[in-house]
Amino acid sequence: MESPSAPAHRGLVPWQGLLLAASLLTFWSLPTTAQFTIESVPPNAAEGKDVLLRVHNLPGDLRGYTWYKGERQDSDLRIVSYVIDTQIITPGPAYSDRETIYHNGSLLFQNVTLKDTGYYTLLATDKNFQSEPVTGQLRVYRE
Repeated sequence: MESPSAPAHRGLVPWQGLLLAASLLTFWSLPTTAQFTIESVPPNAAEGKDVLLRVHNLPGDLRGYTWYKGERQDSDLRIVSYVIDTQIITPGPAYSDRETIYHNGSLLFQNVTLKDTGYYTLLATDKNFQSEPVTGQLRVYRE
C-alpha cells in the first residue's frame, strides 16, 4: 500500500500553511509611502541649456521649501526659499538669478554652466516645522 501524499489528519499540508502565511502578510502589510526624490531633467545637460530638478513624492501638509547648493543645509549656500501659503519667494546668498522655484518644489536652472554641476539639497518643511531633506545631482557637460 502506498503512503498518501498528504498527512491523513485534518491539518494543513506544510506548503498550504506557507501559502496562507504569505497571503496574510501581503494583506496585513501597511502600505509604504513612496520615497521623496529629486530627478534631473535631462539627467545630463549641455552647457547653456535649461535643467529642471524635478521633485517627486513630496510629503503632505507642507509649509515650504528651501534649496541649497551642496549636500547640506548651509545658510551661505541657500539658493531660494518658497512659502506655500503666501507664495513668497526669498532668494538666498547662492541665488544667481537663473533659478526659478515652482509651487511643487521643483527648481529650474536656465543657461547652465559647468560651475552648476554638483549636488543640490531640497529641505521640505511641514506645518509643524519638521523638515525632511533630499539631495539630487545636476550634471553639466561641455558641448
